[in-house]
Amino acid sequence: MNEHVCDSTAELAWQLADAIAERLHAAITLRGHAVLAVSGGKSPIALFEALRALPLEWPRVTVLLVDERCVPHDHAESNTGLVRHHLLRDAAAAATFVPFFDTLPDTLDDAALDRLADAANRRLATQPWPMDMALLGMGEDGHTASLFPGAPGLGQALHSSGPVAWVRPATAPHARLTLTLPALLATRELALSISGASKLAVFQQARLGADEALPVSLILNQHQTPVSVWIA
Repeated sequence: MNEHVCDSTAELAWQLADAIAERLHAAITLRGHAVLAVSGGKSPIALFEALRALPLEWPRVTVLLVDERCVPHDHAESNTGLVRHHLLRDAAAAATFVPFFDTLPDTLDDAALDRLADAANRRLATQPWPMDMALLGMGEDGHTASLFPGAPGLGQALHSSGPVAWVRPATAPHARLTLTLPALLATRELALSISGASKLAVFQQARLGADEALPVSLILNQHQTPVSVWIA
């Protein structure tokens, strides 16, 4: 695990964007394509806008989601809509974007979520794998991706052999689809972005040992996948 401490969130956005672009460029040079998974929410907006301005062979880049709320793509809380609006613009619009789903069923009971996750697994199975980098955030409850502590579906998301599972967070709105822990740990590199004193305190606790009550700790306390932590 490598830590990068930045003086501001703006500095973090630009430095992390440079690091992502370097990783993607290396992948393109080596394998002819690159795969990047990104998280949603407000925190990565500045990063997305910095990244899309960098010179990359965007037609050779595939962009996936780390997680997604089960809402229509035009919903204000859709990660798909966020990525399309803030990242896949200008030259970056030439990247291939693969959302988890195109449309949603009328009801989202557990059986419908099973079918939605199965369809997402089939969709992602056709993409280049493993991913070159996944950009993660973290909540003050210790969740990362949509691996929410104690949430229905968490066990499947932590142990499933498929790349996608569903979770129903008790502390956040909307059911979610998320990359599973095994899928995240199969990535060539993980980047975790943290800002603010309260999240830094959670990070410091999580790094002490793996504990499903703090799912981000399962990312930090493993020896399979390199993790870079970016702190502002």
